[in-house]
Amino acid sequence: MSVGKIIAVVACSTNMTDTRVLALVGSLRADSHNRKIVEAIQAQAPAGVTVEIAEGLHEIPFYNEELDGENVPAAAAALREQVAKADRLLIVTPEYNGSTPAVIANAIDWASRPYGAGSIKGKPTAVVGTSVGQFGGAWALANTKKSAGIAGAAVLEDVDVAHAYAWGSDPAAEADVVAKFVAAVEKLAVYEGIA
Repeated sequence: MSVGKIIAVVACSTNMTDTRVLALVGSLRADSHNRKIVEAIQAQAPAGVTVEIAEGLHEIPFYNEELDGENVPAAAAALREQVAKADRLLIVTPEYNGSTPAVIANAIDWASRPYGAGSIKGKPTAVVGTSVGQFGGAWALANTKKSAGIAGAAVLEDVDVAHAYAWGSDPAAEADVVAKFVAAVEKLAVYEGIA
């Protein structure tokens, strides 16, 4: 979904007062670089912006329509509720084999249901990340933006932070790198809608 002209304020004023951002982290490792980036964002978030990490993504079964409905798995229901309550969605992900990690694809699948009325529908969403290699996960970010947009999210196409790092380095320890991610969250927080 491409971002068009600004038409309406969506769940947030431009002064970022009390904006809740839910972060979905695409790596399940406790010491993940992407998780550390989100933790750095939490510490440096703009005034009036709270960033919460969605925990328990590893507990959500792969989406299966037979599991959905009245007896939806508790972890999937919790994710849907978190996405619904958030003003904004921030997906922070590495790239696995040139694409989106399964944990993120699965979270998008669950948040997109029921079809046309899922908790992700219309949710202002930014997709950023860091990955080892020359392109910093650019393919994963492009695929994730496409998937989230098809699922109904209002994807900010102009928020583009794909940070490449070298083995053995820690992007979250580099102030200039963290500043790029914090700026992306600020842009997400003040986003006012799409056509």
